[in-house]
Amino acid sequence: MRKDLDMALVRAFLTVVESGGVTRAAAALGVSQAAASQQIKRLEEALDCRLFERAGRRLALAPAGERLMAQARRLLAMNDEVWSSMRTPSFEGEVRLGVPYDLVGSFVPGVLRRFAKAQPRVRVSLVCEDSRIVREALKSGGVDLALTTEADCGRHGETLRTDRLVWVGARGGDAHLKDPLPVSLGAPSCVFRPVAIEALGRIRRDWRAVCEVSRMEPVYAVLEAGLAVAPLLRSSVPERFEILSGAGAREARLPPLPEFRINLYAAQGLSPAARDLADHVRAGFSGRVRSPGNN
Repeated sequence: MRKDLDMALVRAFLTVVESGGVTRAAAALGVSQAAASQQIKRLEEALDCRLFERAGRRLALAPAGERLMAQARRLLAMNDEVWSSMRTPSFEGEVRLGVPYDLVGSFVPGVLRRFAKAQPRVRVSLVCEDSRIVREALKSGGVDLALTTEADCGRHGETLRTDRLVWVGARGGDAHLKDPLPVSLGAPSCVFRPVAIEALGRIRRDWRAVCEVSRMEPVYAVLEAGLAVAPLLRSSVPERFEILSGAGAREARLPPLPEFRINLYAAQGLSPAARDLADHVRAGFSGRVRSPGNN
């Protein structure tokens, strides 16, 4: 007998994977911890397999959960795309989206691709700047929607994801072992820059700046050359780089970095097209996940 998957259960599964635990997932889903746990249990019963295992105090994916993750991600993205295209009328015009440099390459392409299919007559204009500048553009009317990476969420904003800032270097590189530590920092307006400098100062770690721009091309260039390390959001780190954590970070005297929020802000009086793009942005962040403990 043919059976259908409940998309709410699939979404709960991916949210637990992304957040690393049921408690945070429940908060993100807007349900109780018991309800989130019950959703996972129902999905396991429907698939007749265990999706998660306990690793000490952490929740880790079981082999069946690893197999399900990529398929569930595609299924949920398709569900959201179909829902949006069927429920949303066709619009025209232009929507201006402000995005910080670190999110442009990792999250935005998939969102724009799906939005272009759903709304082919709407033109999206990207404004790429540091988060502070993007929010200023929203206030001045320069953009309709603003994605930001911030320590907190400002008034009228909504947090789409919480992610940790991590130290990143070339795979097999030794820049993190050098003294003073060579660091690729953002421009003075970059929100990661003062956080990284303060963290290094707390442990009295000498450092020197190698690259001081926010555009990712030069940052990636010095990383790939093994000339420096850089603070980046974990979920935005390209596969070709290495996240410096655990014993390696302690050996290199790399201080832990805090979590940041990926926030969405909208101007007042949004057009229907801009509201639909905002929905696509939300769906894009809910569908893109990384395995717990995966570099």
